[in-house]
Amino acid sequence: MLLDAASEILVITPVRPGRLQWWVSDTDRARHRADERLDIVLGQLGAMGLAAEGRVGDETPLTAFEDAVRDFRPDHLLIALRAADAAGWQERGLLERVRERLRLPMTVFALGAAPESGEAV
Repeated sequence: MLLDAASEILVITPVRPGRLQWWVSDTDRARHRADERLDIVLGQLGAMGLAAEGRVGDETPLTAFEDAVRDFRPDHLLIALRAADAAGWQERGLLERVRERLRLPMTVFALGAAPESGEAV
């Protein structure tokens, strides 16, 4: 498993507000949901015997990735996204933007599907 090979794991959960919440800067509820998602993921990793750190990232997913890469300096990204038909407005086209900006190898999990590995172009 990919995570078993990791010497350090950092989990970032973007805030992901709805479009209207984002426009009016009312992101408290979305931040609370991000905290809950982070706790769930860290708990699942802990149950697998994996030590991980985590934090809630920026409300713009690409900025959350850029901040984490700048601070953590990973050699690989593992990204979990909702299926395309359930993707939120900020998730559409996100993988392409991450590949273009960060140019790191990545493994992508569509939630509910098997992982797909690949390297950024």
